[in-house]
Amino acid sequence: MNAVSTDQTNVTDTVMFLGVTLQPRSMPEMNKLVERGIRERQRWIIANHNLHSVYLFHRYPRLREFYSDVNWTYLDGMPLVALGRLYGYPLQRKQRVTHADWMGPLMELAAGRGWRVFNLGSPRQVAEKGAAQLRKLYPALQIEVSDGYFDARRDSDENEALVARINAYRPDLLMVGMGMPRQEFWTQENFARLKAHVILSSNGAAFEYVAGAVPTPPRWAGRMGLEWIFRLVNEPRRLFARYLIEPWYILLLLLQDYPRNRHGVKLRASAQVGG
Repeated sequence: MNAVSTDQTNVTDTVMFLGVTLQPRSMPEMNKLVERGIRERQRWIIANHNLHSVYLFHRYPRLREFYSDVNWTYLDGMPLVALGRLYGYPLQRKQRVTHADWMGPLMELAAGRGWRVFNLGSPRQVAEKGAAQLRKLYPALQIEVSDGYFDARRDSDENEALVARINAYRPDLLMVGMGMPRQEFWTQENFARLKAHVILSSNGAAFEYVAGAVPTPPRWAGRMGLEWIFRLVNEPRRLFARYLIEPWYILLLLLQDYPRNRHGVKLRASAQVGG
């Protein structure tokens, strides 16, 4: 995968801790970024990081390779905001962007701009119901969907048919939501062949929320960093390890990483202020 370089990135917008690199942006800023990529006919991959992805990032070398090639990585999760502040970065609550909040404003923008949107992921009935609900909310929205249950091997007949369908539609915005790290691996393997301008490689459970297949956690809980409790209650078997086991690994990682890197953050911040 050879993603196009974003030379206009301001290095002061980039934060690094726990081994990951992020370009935090608010939701309106993310909308502007997507709009810029489509307007300029770029071929961008926009990814995100949360605690779960940080855990997987350190487990899978292939996932680290994926993140090294993406164009932008935004921040999804209040725990990462808190950790970034601990390292000395002036992160703000508004720079936590999750698709549960972003889907509506992004689809409203897509409808207004006449973008073609393609969503890959979710069971078929959920995907179709989610698309129908979005068309109802935003009548001008052009959106097609495909479920995420297929043979994702690069040369499989099902994958070849899917890539051909996406390319025939030529989406301005391609959203992929098949769970980590499957969605990232699929994006990495097929990027060079996909005729899409902006790819959101981690659409999460956004379509499940829109379709009503999974209860949407209260939005105040998301802002307070408590959304995980509601998700765990609704899907305990699937999310038990993510929310009750993986954070212990992140804690151990923090204990190793923080003493080495906190002073570097402060020095860079001082240099930026002095410059």
